[in-house]
Amino acid sequence: MGLWLGNSPLILASQSSARKMLLANAGLEFEAVTADIDERGIQTTSKLSNPREIALLLAREKARAVSANRQGSYVIGADQTLALGERFFNKPAGRVQAMAQLRDLAGNSHELNSAVAVAHDGKIVFENVSVARMTMRPMTEAELSAYLDAAGDAVTRSVGAYQLEGLGVHLFERIEGDHFTILGLPLLPLLAFLRRERLVAV
Repeated sequence: MGLWLGNSPLILASQSSARKMLLANAGLEFEAVTADIDERGIQTTSKLSNPREIALLLAREKARAVSANRQGSYVIGADQTLALGERFFNKPAGRVQAMAQLRDLAGNSHELNSAVAVAHDGKIVFENVSVARMTMRPMTEAELSAYLDAAGDAVTRSVGAYQLEGLGVHLFERIEGDHFTILGLPLLPLLAFLRRERLVAV
């Protein structure tokens, strides 16, 4: 018997392998559906500059977009932003941009803002933003190049050009924050909400 007690399937509005892994490891059966939204367009139109607010806005929009076509289902939207001081980072477009981001991040501390929103019948019924502080070790050009050679195209799939659950772990000297926030889904607050709504069996 599965842990999910909802009358309709749980939906994850994301194809992120890390988010899918986190939900699956928590014993939740779910469907993963791509949220077809223009993230950069929404961000620009909103005129928001606070990375936490942007992450939450995009999480809400993803959840709402999928919820509109999934009557009765609880839909999880999630987004993550990276801020180095006042600077805001997006996923790098390729190796050159990944190298530029890593040069800026090396030897400094940055914040990952991970937002989750749950929509039900088009209405947001839960939201949360969790923050992790990441300190990257100082690195030479040769070390950065070696990392990029080893990581390959994976660097374009995450903001900051790293996946901590993979080769990106070699870049860091200190991490403050929970594992789930770093991987892009504040799982503990999400599970607490699902328990309050009696949607999970434990």
